[in-house]
Amino acid sequence: MGPSRRLKHQGVPAPLPQDKPANSSNRKRKGAPEAPAPAPAAANGKKKRRTSEAEDVEVKPATKEAKADISKAAAKKGKPETNGSAKGKKGQKAPAPEPESEDDDMDDWESAEESDDGAKEGGFDALGSDSDDDEMPDDEFDELSDDDVVDSDDDAGGKKQAMWSEDEDDDEDAEEQLTAANIEGLTRKLDMQRAQEEAEAQAELEEAALQTNIAGDRPNVLMDDDEDDEGTSRLAPDLQLLRTRISDTLRVLTDFQNLAEPGRSRAEYNAQILKDICAYYGYSPYMAEKLWGLFPPSEAFAFFEANETPRPLVIRTNTLRTHRRQLAQALINRGVTLEPVGKWSKVGLQIFEANVPIGATPEYLAGHYIIQAASSFLPVMALAPQEHERVLDMASAPGGKTTHIAALMKNTGCIFANDANKDRAKGLIGNIHRMGVKNTIVCNYDALEFPKVIGGFDRVLLDAPCSGTGVIAKDASVKTNKTEKDFMRLPHLQKQLLLHAIDSVDHASKTGGYIVYSTCSVTVEENERVVQYALEKRPNVKLVSTGLTFGKEGMTSFQGRRFHPSLKETRRYYPHAYNVDGFFVAKFKKTGPTPANAVLAENASTKASKAATKKTEEAPEVVDHTPVAEEEEQEEDDFGGFDDEEDQVYIERSIKHQLRKKGKNPKAVLSRKKSDGKGAERKAEKPAEEEVVTKESEPKVKDAAQSKPKGEAKESKAKASPKEQPEAKKEKKSKKGRKSV
Repeated sequence: MGPSRRLKHQGVPAPLPQDKPANSSNRKRKGAPEAPAPAPAAANGKKKRRTSEAEDVEVKPATKEAKADISKAAAKKGKPETNGSAKGKKGQKAPAPEPESEDDDMDDWESAEESDDGAKEGGFDALGSDSDDDEMPDDEFDELSDDDVVDSDDDAGGKKQAMWSEDEDDDEDAEEQLTAANIEGLTRKLDMQRAQEEAEAQAELEEAALQTNIAGDRPNVLMDDDEDDEGTSRLAPDLQLLRTRISDTLRVLTDFQNLAEPGRSRAEYNAQILKDICAYYGYSPYMAEKLWGLFPPSEAFAFFEANETPRPLVIRTNTLRTHRRQLAQALINRGVTLEPVGKWSKVGLQIFEANVPIGATPEYLAGHYIIQAASSFLPVMALAPQEHERVLDMASAPGGKTTHIAALMKNTGCIFANDANKDRAKGLIGNIHRMGVKNTIVCNYDALEFPKVIGGFDRVLLDAPCSGTGVIAKDASVKTNKTEKDFMRLPHLQKQLLLHAIDSVDHASKTGGYIVYSTCSVTVEENERVVQYALEKRPNVKLVSTGLTFGKEGMTSFQGRRFHPSLKETRRYYPHAYNVDGFFVAKFKKTGPTPANAVLAENASTKASKAATKKTEEAPEVVDHTPVAEEEEQEEDDFGGFDDEEDQVYIERSIKHQLRKKGKNPKAVLSRKKSDGKGAERKAEKPAEEEVVTKESEPKVKDAAQSKPKGEAKESKAKASPKEQPEAKKEKKSKKGRKSV
């Protein structure tokens, strides 16, 4: 019987390494240096992995030592020697051996017995190879069956030749098991794979970023006039298109140098995005432009977005009746989900969900809390009223800040809660009674009259009426109903109110002398400019720290206009930054009396200012004697001059309106004033007529006295009044004294 066909094409075993055992090497990995060629294994009757037909097998000549080792091992065990592992891979069962014919078994035994002789003869005839060539012809694989073609195993350590295709290599890597021997190599392999994936991801991001700078990818957001006028105004705006265009325009404005279209200016992009904001959010063009100019483009967009979502519902604990922990527990028991409003407040609770109406719970009716915006806590915290002080709240309705002041003062001292609107004062009184406040006096005066009514307060809080641009989420009508006229009228009123608030404070107060000015607006005209005006007109006040732990600093410059550096002490609050209503807070410290020559100083209530006014009244009046030019000589300006008659109509109308607001009858008051005026004119006319008469009679009396004889003159002197006689005696004595001298 001839040698086995299976061993005929088997590779020649390589010499075993002498420095380490055969089973100590690990499986070959990708990227590692090539391992020495594995030794071929004798057939052991087990199914082996089939190799690809397209691969060429290299065969190296075997040494005598290797052949001798194979023959000895076969003689000991009585079966063919294999260099592969008996178990194969860990955790996997070896495939069942297929039955072989008796001829093949006899061939295997004979080949093992003749191995010694073959080693002496040399070549590969003893192992069944019929030539000394290093390569096998490819066409001989076609003659063999799938079972006959096998791969030789690796050396005794379990290595196998890298003679398979890429797909088979990937399958083997997936099946590779983690052992103590290969853990380091597998870890290194995973790290390399992860690093490669991260590098690829970073490359993709960089490529995507570069795409935005390509001229072809520049967003085309500017529309021509022809495209804009083609009936688009008649159709409802496409909100998705508007949102996309706003985002693209923002991207261009943030990187204008790289993304702008050639020949386009920044003003064109600003005009386009303002137009889209008006259409998307519903603002008037004037309001959109005013609010857009307060922030950078990206922050302005965030501000507009924040105004579309309502602020969270916040309640303030009334510490006069309960504590925040007790109130929170009571509301949680009623199914309310809440949490503290923040570390900056010890009395605020934020409501997320409630199964009961928050404004009608027994705790609310008992005055344990009041529904109040979180931003309304800030002015009172900045005012920091102390116990046993006199405090004025100039615009106090509906009473949230007033009751907060009373809680901080622990119902001591005295609070004057004033509001010019009588209807709103009713709600103020109701909240004061419900919250258990006992140290407050409610009054209904115009705030501009307050220094005359009463003054000398330790602290004054002025939450001035404003445009409401910080509470657009509550009142969406602000988007459209505010005009340029409102932003001229409101700042003028706020400036007057602030000056009167400053004059109402006693600068000599031991614990106070502070004024807090606040608005629920974010515009510069109502905030920084008003504060700057007060600093210019009242040199006896200065800005101090508000004591608030958060908030953005006030602006020291805006659109080319610079303000006092101390405006950094003021604080601004935005809905997109702090999730509270837009607010502004400034705190003043009065350091001295108001100067007599200051604006509106006649309303000052301090003793020093009154003394100064007396001195000015006693001082001689300075009259300007420069000639007044005639009307014909004066050049008419572009404004056209004033019409006194027309202005008088407007003045009378405004006076009547103010009287109606105070609950007075305009006709009765004005008629009374007119009658008083006429009476005063009549009284003034009578003394003038008497003076004229006396002046005309004086020369006649003198002439008559001169014409009388001396005796009659003496009699007339004797008949003089008794008051004139002592004066005459004194004159005689003085004459005698002069003669003696």
